[in-house]
Amino acid sequence: MLETGSLFPTLSLPPISKFSSRLSQARAEPTIAPPLLGVFSSASPVFKEAIDMGRRILNDALRAIVNAERRGKSLVELKPISTVMSSFLRVMKDHGYIKDFQVQDPQRVGRITVELQGRIKDCKAITHRQDIKAKDIEAYRLQTLPTRQWGYVVITTPEGILDHEEAMKRNVGGQVLGFFH
Repeated sequence: MLETGSLFPTLSLPPISKFSSRLSQARAEPTIAPPLLGVFSSASPVFKEAIDMGRRILNDALRAIVNAERRGKSLVELKPISTVMSSFLRVMKDHGYIKDFQVQDPQRVGRITVELQGRIKDCKAITHRQDIKAKDIEAYRLQTLPTRQWGYVVITTPEGILDHEEAMKRNVGGQVLGFFH
């Protein structure tokens, strides 16, 4: 209720007792939210946006690594973090592209400190969903990587996050996360 008797309108509020009675009624009658059916199904836009957000975080981290390599830095700090990012870095470490990485405070926002080796020319995350069959991995690798001698495509499979060589050995397909060389 606004009173407009003066130059500046003032707001008159009901007595506090009315608010307290409404509050006690709200506490007495619990409400149950309707179930969110289909919100996080693979076809929903909310689910796709969540996947895209995770891939953007991974892409930002990989671009930070490439930029630090180009500047000649020996360490780079990545924030925010994800388990996919640490798995991607594990594949890079297994193939000798980075020296080591440490995850600090993984339960909260956290950060990952990566020790660089100077071997990375380029690495990117594929920000769109790219499904790949086991028989098509080699063709995708030839299309994506600059040469046959070095570089790896990282794929998320039902057996975990693997590089393209391991995925071909196990004969599994999945989604392409990214690549490095």
